[in-house]
Amino acid sequence: MPRKAAQLSEADKHAAEGGAIAVDRALFVLSVFREGDTALGLAELAQRSGLYKSTLLRLLASLDHARLTQRLPDGRYALGPEVARLNAVYAASFSLEQVVVPALRELVRVTRESAAFHVEQGEHRLCLYRVDSPQPVRDHIRAGDLLPRNRGAGGRVLRAFAGARGEIYQRIRNEGVIALVGDRSPDIAGVSAPVFGPSGDLKGALTLTCPTPRFNAAFREQVLDAARALTHALGGTFPEVMPAGDAGQGEALQSDD
Repeated sequence: MPRKAAQLSEADKHAAEGGAIAVDRALFVLSVFREGDTALGLAELAQRSGLYKSTLLRLLASLDHARLTQRLPDGRYALGPEVARLNAVYAASFSLEQVVVPALRELVRVTRESAAFHVEQGEHRLCLYRVDSPQPVRDHIRAGDLLPRNRGAGGRVLRAFAGARGEIYQRIRNEGVIALVGDRSPDIAGVSAPVFGPSGDLKGALTLTCPTPRFNAAFREQVLDAARALTHALGGTFPEVMPAGDAGQGEALQSDD
C-alpha cells in the first residue's frame, strides 16, 4: 500500500473541491516554477510541492508526455514547449477590459460607490475604465479623462510604485492601499490600491471614489481585497503588506503635500 502522508502536501492544500486529485497535483507541480527558474531537480520539486519523489516521478511522466514539462539531460526538469504555446494562445485572446471591468462592477455592487482603473499617461493618469455609483450624487469622471498624477488616491498609488519618495508614498508601499479625503477635490474621498501583472509589473491603480460624507472605514479593506483578487485574475502576486497605521483604522488621511 502507498504510504499515507503525515500531513497534507502543499499540492493537496490547493486541491479543487470535487476535482481530480492527480490533476490538481500535476497542475500544482507546474505552479511551483518561479520567475528566474530555468530548471529544477527532483529534490527541489519535492520540497516546493510537498509531494513524495515517487509521486512526483509519475506526475512528471504525464506532464512530459503532454510537453508541459521536459526532462533535461542532467536529470533536472524545465517547463515544456506546450506552456509557451498555451501562453501565446492566451495572450492573443486576452482583453484587460474583460478582466478589469467585472472587478469594478463587483466593487461598485459591494460599496455602492464609483470604481475606476487608472494607468500612467505621461505626467498624468488616465481613467482607463470606470463604473459609476448607482447613487445620483457622485463625482463625474469618465473613462478617457486625464487626471493629475500627483493628486488623488489613484495618482498617489501610481507614483508610489514608480518609486516616488516621501512618507505618504512609503506608507502606500508598506500597506498596499491608501485612503485620502480632499486630495484631488475638497468634496471627494478616494481609496486606491495597486494591481500587478504576472512579472510583478504595475498594471494600474484600482480606485474607489465617493462624496466625503459617505466615506466608510470598510472601503479600505474592500478595495485592498478587490486589488488582490484582480491581481490574481491577471496572473500576478500581490505583495505582503504591513498592518495599517492609525489612518488605516478607518479615518482617511488629509494630504498636506
